[in-house]
Parts: sequence; structure tokens; C-alpha cells
Amino acid sequence: MVIAPVRDIMNNRHVALWIDHAEAKIFHLGEADFEKLKIAGPHQHISHRGEPRTHGSSHPADDQHFFHATAEALKQAQEILVVGPGKSKLEFIKHVHAHDRALVDKIVGVETVDHPTDGQLVAYARKYFHKADVMNATVPLG
Repeated sequence: MVIAPVRDIMNNRHVALWIDHAEAKIFHLGEADFEKLKIAGPHQHISHRGEPRTHGSSHPADDQHFFHATAEALKQAQEILVVGPGKSKLEFIKHVHAHDRALVDKIVGVETVDHPTDGQLVAYARKYFHKADVMNATVPLG
């Protein structure tokens, strides 16, 4: 389920995906700004202390729907950096290899990143993509 749709996808070249079992956050990075899309995960549970907590689903089909919705939201991206705190990012990668193969070659990196603010994640992704662009000679050094 999409929570906050992207107004107008400004740049599909560099896209960062932060994912855990509670949600996926997709960041389309522009030169000076970004657009964010959120997709709610299938399992948020309330602990005995009333705090939300997330963990694996007892319904694998729910995970597959969540991962597929996330993959669909990424289909226009050219390069995708996948990050997150736990194993959800790896489960998403497995899903992509099995069910959404068009994204396989677009995923340029998978990194463990805990729970950054949007600004921290955008800065991390920009730095990552800049290094990749320099290594691939798609931007000048400097």
C-alpha cells in the first residue's frame, strides 16, 4: 500500500531504497533535492509495552506482495542502492531475482544502514552514487 505518492518523479537515475519489514522508503535523488515514496509493510505489531515492533511474517504471501509493490515502484529507476537495518533488504533482493528480474541489473549496491533520518540517508546515497559514478567514469573527478 502506498502511503505518500511521489508528485512527479524528477530523476530516475539514482534511487535509494531503505527497507525493513515495517516499510519501504524510496528516494529519487535530484541534484539538490529528492522525492520520497513510502510503502507500508505487511506486519507491524504492538508489543506488550505498546511500542510498535516489526518482525517476519507468518504469511510469506504478505511479504511477497510487499516486495512486489516495492519492486513496481522502482521499475523506472536506472540505478538502485538498497539499504536497511536487517535481513529485509536481502529478502527483497531474493524476491527480485525470483520474481522481478528486470530490476536485477539496476541494483548497484546493497548496504547495511540502521535507521537514518531522511537527510542522512539522502546524503549517504549521494556519496555512494558519486563514488560509483567516479569509478565508472560517468562524472569528472573532483
